[in-house]
Amino acid sequence: MADTAGARILVIDDEAQIRRFLAISLRSQGYDVAEAASGRDGLEALATRGADLVVLYMGLPDMDGLEVLRDLRAWSSVPVVVLSVRAAEDLKVAALDAGANDYVTKPFGVQELAARLRALLRLKPEAERSPVFDDGRLWVDLALRQVKLAGEPVALSRKEWALLALLMQHAGRVVTQPQLLRELWGPTHVEDTHYLRILVAKLRAKLGENAAAPRYLHTEPGVGLRFSGQP
Repeated sequence: MADTAGARILVIDDEAQIRRFLAISLRSQGYDVAEAASGRDGLEALATRGADLVVLYMGLPDMDGLEVLRDLRAWSSVPVVVLSVRAAEDLKVAALDAGANDYVTKPFGVQELAARLRALLRLKPEAERSPVFDDGRLWVDLALRQVKLAGEPVALSRKEWALLALLMQHAGRVVTQPQLLRELWGPTHVEDTHYLRILVAKLRAKLGENAAAPRYLHTEPGVGLRFSGQP
């Protein structure tokens, strides 16, 4: 345990009793524990204060646990252990596909959970991406889901935000059209490229982009899209 003692663990769970139970148990093992009662508060806490590992409950009051995972994975590689009252295989697969590192069903044994946390904390983390992009003109906070252009707030639809966040998650790399369509509309729409063309046009308009000379959303003809802060 010595090699993981002192690690900061963020517990995101709307049940005060569970948070208190985990906080007491984990602090007794030498961990620094922070708590959040909602998905939005948890994302903000992670963005502003950081964590070495996140324990995330799926049944949050403000956001679906999968949505929290997808938002978090847009800018952070922190290990995430999901807690759920459901043991269904399809939910486990969905959570792991969304970026969870492990899945534990309530009720759980403290010793087993602690062992799973230690195993993840021993892994060498990837370099963290900053949740904030700011080039002096466009400002995007991936954690708080806020966008400003020249200092003015920009209101994005759910799909527009999802496209921007996905491209920024892979900044500098081309994300293929099939991948974008699959992520945004599901596997049955990988041929519906007109959906993507319309969405990109709307997002470019809100970002003040000229499609002929884009600054952020670059099209690779016949392949996909790439986000870059460089022209």
